[in-house]
Amino acid sequence: MHDLYVLGGVQRPQFRDVREEWRLFEKALIGQVSVSDGGARICREYDSPADARADDSSSVLFKSGWVEAGRLYVCTSTEVLIFQVPELRQTGYISLPFFNDLHHVRPTPRGTLAVVVTGLDMVSEITREGELVKNWSTIEGQSAPQYSSTVDYRKIPTLKPYRSHPNFAFWAQDELWVSRGDLGDAICLADPERRIHLPTRECIHDGWVRQGRIYFTSVDGRLFVIHENNLKTEAVYDLNTFSAGETTGYSWCRGVLPVDDHLAWVCFTRIRQTRWKEKVQWIKNIVRGFPRPTCIALYDLAAGKVLREINLEPMGMHAVFNAVPVPLAAPPAAAENDHLPAAEPIPI
Repeated sequence: MHDLYVLGGVQRPQFRDVREEWRLFEKALIGQVSVSDGGARICREYDSPADARADDSSSVLFKSGWVEAGRLYVCTSTEVLIFQVPELRQTGYISLPFFNDLHHVRPTPRGTLAVVVTGLDMVSEITREGELVKNWSTIEGQSAPQYSSTVDYRKIPTLKPYRSHPNFAFWAQDELWVSRGDLGDAICLADPERRIHLPTRECIHDGWVRQGRIYFTSVDGRLFVIHENNLKTEAVYDLNTFSAGETTGYSWCRGVLPVDDHLAWVCFTRIRQTRWKEKVQWIKNIVRGFPRPTCIALYDLAAGKVLREINLEPMGMHAVFNAVPVPLAAPPAAAENDHLPAAEPIPI
């Protein structure tokens, strides 16, 4: 089994209003977790430069990323970074004026990048040199995203509340799709009438495709398995009912990484206060348990068991968005189309 990179951030030790999550995190982190012994360490820290953030108090953390062909693709709220793995040498950096609250980045089959721009409720395709190829709106009935080309949206702390909250791009049925957290579904960007409806009213995340099945989570700790061919729900797992691991309790559930037909890693972030109370209404229904620390957990879906839980807080990670496998093979030489601008900010 692969070791894992976990992507997230470290919370500021003191802040006047922790409900403003767009100001809560002071540093982006890439951690590496050993699945053999549960050991975890921080292997990269990063702080966004002033020209790519609204102000000095803006949150800096890594949202969901992707590993492919010896590259780790990650995003902060306003930047895309590319690292060669396993040495995590930075080979690419892109920050564009319309980047606001990015949630996911991954390469496309033709070598461009799909970027989920959550702040503007859209998905963008860009080149590795930062040229815009195409935008898709994720708002019902809107044929194209509506934003101003003269506004630097990186300088706006938050555009919440969102209308659809896109958060994860994936390929299914040979098309690009995106999950829409606040609407509890996923749509095909080429044909938004093609839609995956999830049986939940809670905010959803991900859309990880593995061998004909698509995996989603909801913030209240449920895992959904969708058949790729017919887009129907194949299984729903309430992870809160699985036999207890080392640290039981409730937490904010986000990323999922299926290992095989029965095993899946799931990412959990410790619950914090939030202005958007509708996102955590489900907590009121919990009659037992307590806040669970930020961690990743390995579930045996067939047996209904938690096989392992790895607490990420001792290594200084207070939020985790997703986990991706550390490649087993040696990475290729640096690709010619990796782009590194002269003014690239140097990670801490």
